[in-house]
Amino acid sequence: MLLAIDCGNTNIVFAVYDGDVLRGQWRAATKTERTSDEFGVWLSELLDREGIDAAGITAAIVASVVPGRNFDLARMCEKYFKCNARFIGDKDLDLGTAVRVDNPKEVGADRVINAIAAHATYGGPLIIIDFGTATTFDVVDATGAYCGGCIAPGINLSMEALHMATAQLPRLPVVNPGPAPVVGTNTVAAMTSGVFWGYIGLIEGLVARIKNERESLEKRKMTVVGTGGLAPLFAEATAVIEHIDHDLTLRGLLQVHQRNAT
Repeated sequence: MLLAIDCGNTNIVFAVYDGDVLRGQWRAATKTERTSDEFGVWLSELLDREGIDAAGITAAIVASVVPGRNFDLARMCEKYFKCNARFIGDKDLDLGTAVRVDNPKEVGADRVINAIAAHATYGGPLIIIDFGTATTFDVVDATGAYCGGCIAPGINLSMEALHMATAQLPRLPVVNPGPAPVVGTNTVAAMTSGVFWGYIGLIEGLVARIKNERESLEKRKMTVVGTGGLAPLFAEATAVIEHIDHDLTLRGLLQVHQRNAT
């Protein structure tokens, strides 16, 4: 079995695959001071609760955008699962795709992995919107090559910035204001409308600009895929997101592992 780990800025997702079958996945906060032992004991208990024998895990693969967590994740795999974790970005790891940007090492591991999984599922060309701590718009061409993208602040960051940088604006959750008027008549309504519909404008505007720039090169229509926890919230308010796919990164890790299995 394979232990796949997606280490993002906010959460770390752990998943176990038995062949192509996802046996289970679990989420932990990234911004903790957990040691490798704490991760190992926590995950071992969760595996046991799901009836998964930890001794059956023979390989681990990690996509991480938080270098400070890599040592503990690698050590956890060695000590508790008796395997050496492979990290996206390792020189000996064959991704099976081209990364056509100025400096491939700068590209977040999750963005490349998402591109691999999305192209395998939907073909290309693609725009992948990942709603995480940051919101990324990534472009994949018809051949599956990663061609770059755009990075914007995540909507939760935007909402928190409004609260932190102003004296009278409260901290609010991100919600779809639905049929309420765009023009709010109180502070909460104005903030909710401004952030949500402003973000919809960001999504639709960037997708339109990317398509205008890339579709003439690709000679075909681009497919737009949304992923990340808040993807459904935005997909219900705009027609530009055609597919929601929550497991892109995990499937991409599985594909890379299978490609490099010996």
